Amino acid sequence: MRRFRITPHWLVLLALVLAVPAGLWVPPDTVWYGIRPFAIYDFLGGLFLRTLKMLVLPLIASAVIGAVAGARSGIGALGARAMAFFIGSSFLAVLTGLFFVNLFHPGIVNGAPARELVGLSASSTEVLGGLSRASGSDLWGLFLRMVPENVVAAAAQADMLGVITFAVLYGLFIPRLPTGLRAAQLGFWQGVNEVMMAMTQAVMIFAPIGVFGLVARSLSMAGFSALSPLLGFFFTVLAALAFHQLVTLSALLLFVGRVNPWKHLQAMGPALLMGFTTSSSNATLPKTLECLETRAGVPRNVSGFVTPLGATINMDGTALYECVAALFIAQCYGLDLTFSVQFTVVLVALVSSTGVAGIPSASLVAISMILAAVGLPAEGLGLILAVDRLLDMVRTQVNVYSDSCASAIVARFFKPEAQGA
Repeated sequence: MRRFRITPHWLVLLALVLAVPAGLWVPPDTVWYGIRPFAIYDFLGGLFLRTLKMLVLPLIASAVIGAVAGARSGIGALGARAMAFFIGSSFLAVLTGLFFVNLFHPGIVNGAPARELVGLSASSTEVLGGLSRASGSDLWGLFLRMVPENVVAAAAQADMLGVITFAVLYGLFIPRLPTGLRAAQLGFWQGVNEVMMAMTQAVMIFAPIGVFGLVARSLSMAGFSALSPLLGFFFTVLAALAFHQLVTLSALLLFVGRVNPWKHLQAMGPALLMGFTTSSSNATLPKTLECLETRAGVPRNVSGFVTPLGATINMDGTALYECVAALFIAQCYGLDLTFSVQFTVVLVALVSSTGVAGIPSASLVAISMILAAVGLPAEGLGLILAVDRLLDMVRTQVNVYSDSCASAIVARFFKPEAQGA
């Protein structure tokens, strides 16, 4: 007899459905038999956010060190071209998100910040103080923050720019070690990353509970008015993702790879559908390889290297989403972010997206890191949980499509080798 099992995304949607009446029908001051439901919502949501923040430092540090050290370990011209595409396409994705969120201002409703509408507790003045401390006075101050005087202190103070810089430098020098020590270091950091991925997956099992608490808390404080900014955020992300996939990546395919974008999109259809339904680029990898080889005509010796590498470190949709989410939260607080702060968001989103590979909703961890990097409260993360799961499905298929574009473009420069293989 087949056992009935509810998949994680249905559990999250069920939590959202239950959170709406739980929040709307139970005001914050309600007390039932000596129990205050709002306090329970606050506890469940707060515990989930604290757990996410706990994972940030070791997850991102191990991912960045492993990726940089692996890239320096002699991946050759094929890997160099793939890395160039990954960095370039992710950077364009983040800039696209930055453009759309500044164009539509989803955190501004009727000319006013949506802070009270969505039930954020911190005042704009308090947030501005944290923002000033974290961001530095100008762009030069930002670059100084990237080189920490004490990396342990930077980690303790959640100064992720300093931690990322140290992780990149650490990874760059691992390949210079003797063979035995190099292998030991690579194995250690790979092990740390695997453990952190497993812990993240375990935490995501409890995501429905955290989503219920955070959404119920917001609706209890703000009512139906909290939904309007969320819809604006939702459609801003969708528009930005669609532009990046259909315009930016199509242009790269056409002008760099000499590939017909429409035919490539049709060829990758089954893989994109699987990426959308599973929300995991890792789970979609076999189907992506099959579509590339049998439908798109990409040689196996190219797709077999570039696509798995992309599934690990190339996360265009995730990077774009992180950027829009962080700036949306800042807009809700009524903050007019300076160029240096927005540059920080772009930089951290670009780097952190490599550390959340292939796990459904794991980008929430990276978003909490971006908020800490620019001095925004973690409570803002609770705003986007109501729509995160649906957007996770969309951005995953963008990630999958970007990996396929990388393979198709890189293959253009390696066709003679592929034919002789």
